[in-house]
Amino acid sequence: MDFKDYYAALGVSESASPEDIKKAYRKLARKYHPDVSKEDKAADKFKDIGEAYEVLKDPEKRAEYDQIRKYGARTDGSFQPPPGWQSASGFGGGGYTEADARQFSDFFEEIFGGGHRAGGQGRGGFGGFGQSMRMRGEDVHARLALFLEEVFHGCEKQVSFTVHEPDKQGRIRERQKTLNVKIPAGMREGQHLRLKGQGSPGYGGGEPGDLLLEIELAPHPVFTVEGRDVLVTVPIAPWEAAMGASVTVPTVGAKVNVKVPKGSSSGRKLRLKGKGLPGKHPGDQIVVLQIVMPEQHSKEAEGLYEQLAEAEKHFNPRSRLHV
Repeated sequence: MDFKDYYAALGVSESASPEDIKKAYRKLARKYHPDVSKEDKAADKFKDIGEAYEVLKDPEKRAEYDQIRKYGARTDGSFQPPPGWQSASGFGGGGYTEADARQFSDFFEEIFGGGHRAGGQGRGGFGGFGQSMRMRGEDVHARLALFLEEVFHGCEKQVSFTVHEPDKQGRIRERQKTLNVKIPAGMREGQHLRLKGQGSPGYGGGEPGDLLLEIELAPHPVFTVEGRDVLVTVPIAPWEAAMGASVTVPTVGAKVNVKVPKGSSSGRKLRLKGKGLPGKHPGDQIVVLQIVMPEQHSKEAEGLYEQLAEAEKHFNPRSRLHV
């Protein structure tokens, strides 16, 4: 029997939301409706997308399909249900009878046919399946947004997520799960923290899946992060740039004094070794200098600028532009 990839039929990903699935179905249904479509084999395609939508729009059918897709599909494109498979959802709740379902594929009937193709034992759900086959539970993926200071020092956060588990009748249900998670110092944007055994429960005595937390960094008003390096733009006065100075610079950990070299220009970068994100190989903090002019000058200051302009009249800051 050929395996039916319902996600591919609708052109959506496995993580598509119910809204995305509905939009995809409506778009394709209009395109391939036999009464209006001139596409080749439009009727067959219309039937395929209708079958796919019947399964993916229903949370219980979709959860069962995801499991059977993971464990029943073969590499050659065929399908063999795991031993003891019986659908928990069947055609209930969707407005379909078994007679209606026969308009769909053999694959659909094999999964959701309520047992009429599998020995006539009725809808046993994952009960029969779980007793004859051990299955590892699903891994659960979640995102966790952190402030830079939390990443730098490490922290403990409360995380809530959804797991799928069978009830006493073997029907797949969603359950909210909450954990207190310790976040080690130095986690980077996009890095994953794996919590062993905290995902969805296994079936038939199989081990539970894992929880994988993807770290996201909230925007910071002062710092930006590149890998393990932390960047900060530090304003300096023109005379500090010209004569050199010692200025106070913020880091994520504490304030430090930094020496501005004599004759510095805007955009010059100073590297503070080991002041970035902690880790086996700590990052650095990059200080980007930015020369800032006072909004107003006194007459005395303007006079000094005139003297400076006269003394440095041979200097052309635009010489590289050949002007």
